[in-house]
Amino acid sequence: MNFGTTEIILIVAVLFLLFGATRLPQLAKSLGQSRKAFKEGMREAEEEERLEQEQKRLHDAKNVAGLNSPRVAELDDETLADEMRRRAAQAKPQ
Repeated sequence: MNFGTTEIILIVAVLFLLFGATRLPQLAKSLGQSRKAFKEGMREAEEEERLEQEQKRLHDAKNVAGLNSPRVAELDDETLADEMRRRAAQAKPQ
């Protein structure tokens, strides 16, 4: 949608007649402040969403790591030694 010069002049004239010369600067200022606040809110929402996704990814990675390997504090000495041997055998090239 392209506005030509005559359309813009007509719109400004209608605004001038509706609001008067004293209210137009106030309206423009409040419009600019509203736009700035909206952009700030959008930026904050995007940042919050990004942080939530990162926290979820880290939480999921912790859960996966916790499921795949036993916790050392929960193992007795024999089980710990068996686990170390098993991992060493897996790490050895064949």
